[in-house]
Amino acid sequence: MVWQRKDLLGLEELSREEIELILSTAESFKEVSTRDIKKVPALRGKTVVNLFYEPSTRTRVSFEVAAKRLSADVINIATETSSVKKGETLIDTGKNIQALKADIIVMRHNYSGAAAMLAKHLEISVVNAGDGWHEHPTQALLDIFTLKEKMGKIAGINVSIVGDIAHSRVARSNIWGLTKLGAKVTVCAPEILIPPAIEEMGVVVTSDIQEALREADAVNVLRMQFERDSSNAFPQQIEYFKNFGLTCERLEKAKKNIIVMHPGPINRGIEMSSEIADGSKSVILEQVTNGIAVRMAVLFLVAQAKDRKDENIN
Repeated sequence: MVWQRKDLLGLEELSREEIELILSTAESFKEVSTRDIKKVPALRGKTVVNLFYEPSTRTRVSFEVAAKRLSADVINIATETSSVKKGETLIDTGKNIQALKADIIVMRHNYSGAAAMLAKHLEISVVNAGDGWHEHPTQALLDIFTLKEKMGKIAGINVSIVGDIAHSRVARSNIWGLTKLGAKVTVCAPEILIPPAIEEMGVVVTSDIQEALREADAVNVLRMQFERDSSNAFPQQIEYFKNFGLTCERLEKAKKNIIVMHPGPINRGIEMSSEIADGSKSVILEQVTNGIAVRMAVLFLVAQAKDRKDENIN
């Protein structure tokens, strides 16, 4: 199939075939990072703007590296030192970036739906790097890419997502992507951190960590977002680790070849022990490496779709 979308806003709106196209494109780009000269001219002459309204290290740097390996020019905009602080709206910011003849905006925003709203008002491409509690599509894509690399397939595997499900855009994107590709997904968290009606997304729900691990081929551990606990309703950190933290003792009762994932940053001693984070079952750093290939694929595909659209108009 041919990619038709000028934007990547979330996995909920993508078909299985579109997700598979991104993954296969990423597979071809992964080899670039093994070369002595880690560059291809695929986006030479294009300009990618990283517009981040929330703090980020991994995602922003990963997109920057991905764009540069495609030979694009990259501009990073820190909103705390931009005209946003003077009251400029998101749409005005986007239109000014477009007027500067940029080609792609990669945006992280604290409001759900912000990326979709911006894309609606712009002719250039928008890639969602995380919007509120809604979605984080490229994180899920790199998670799925890593799973496929390790397991050889996605259909039929059991994946458990453990942690702060309620506030996690990573969880939502993973659930959409994994279920569309045929995986069986279990979510596990304290009851207060399980969103209402999440079963409607096609997942199994449990508050028993050992039950979540029992049949899992992979466990994706999410960061506990204690900064969102305005009502002091979350379990205490020590209590959370005691009941839900990933430890060697818990993994001993799981499948022998289970793999451990985490989108980062890790709160060691809260979400998992250091022995697990640094152990042989962990693929956390491989996720980071794979993120470059996945984001190269996304930038390349949206740019190609935009170019085809422009050619058809002309």
